Amino acid sequence: MDKKKQLELSRIANDIRIDVIEGVYNAGCGHPGGSLSMADVMAYLYFEELRIDPKNPKWEDRDRFVLSKGHTAPVLYAALAERGFFPKEDLKTLRKTTSYLQGHPDMKGTPGVDMTTGSLGLGFSAACGMALSGKINNKDYRVYTVLGDGESEEGQVWEAAMFAAHYKLDNLVAVLDWNGLQIDGPIAEVMNPTPHDEKFRAFGWHVISICAHDLEAIEAAFAEAKTVKGKPTVIIAKSVKGKGVSYMENACEWHGQAPKEDLYKVAIEDLEKIAESLK
Repeated sequence: MDKKKQLELSRIANDIRIDVIEGVYNAGCGHPGGSLSMADVMAYLYFEELRIDPKNPKWEDRDRFVLSKGHTAPVLYAALAERGFFPKEDLKTLRKTTSYLQGHPDMKGTPGVDMTTGSLGLGFSAACGMALSGKINNKDYRVYTVLGDGESEEGQVWEAAMFAAHYKLDNLVAVLDWNGLQIDGPIAEVMNPTPHDEKFRAFGWHVISICAHDLEAIEAAFAEAKTVKGKPTVIIAKSVKGKGVSYMENACEWHGQAPKEDLYKVAIEDLEKIAESLK
């Protein structure tokens, strides 16, 4: 990745983080921690990787994206808005009763959302189904999904993993957001699902491990996934929950709450400093 592209994507990722904070602050609720941890991956997906058309969200031959950890809808909405699927100012309507941007993604109401998600594990299963459909119908679209590491405690995740390997879904790429925290604390203490790499390999997946905040590593991982034949790929992305906001980083209490005005200002100041460093 050349320096110009890296800088551009870093700016987009930071804008996505600002959008996340604006959304959850105006909603007075939401899930900022796990949204911030995936901003770099989402910036790369929506501005480099996915074959999509904001003017034609239901284009039949588009790549599909499923946010399996649906509670982090703010980062999906932010990426969609930055990519031009709908106006950025609408992000401030997050979770309002009249808004099309609800607490979990809704494929019927939100432009660019390919699957309604919320119950953990279901989105991953749906992504597997989409990938199998593409195979059956000889389509060349690819399917991408993002899971939470706490979500990987769900049995349905491993049923879907078995399904994807059985049907040799090499058009499927899963990204596991490994930030180590869930709403009740460290995943290793709640119900330890690690080691993820060994488990996915045992289920027949191609495994790539990266830093979720290294854009060059993200680019290389998605490129490698395209070369894999006969099996699905999982990218285990080691991330920082709350990335970019000083008091949210590695703090499980910011899994599912919005900042009040004073901390909202701190968050925006933190991210504006990052924006300034990227000029």
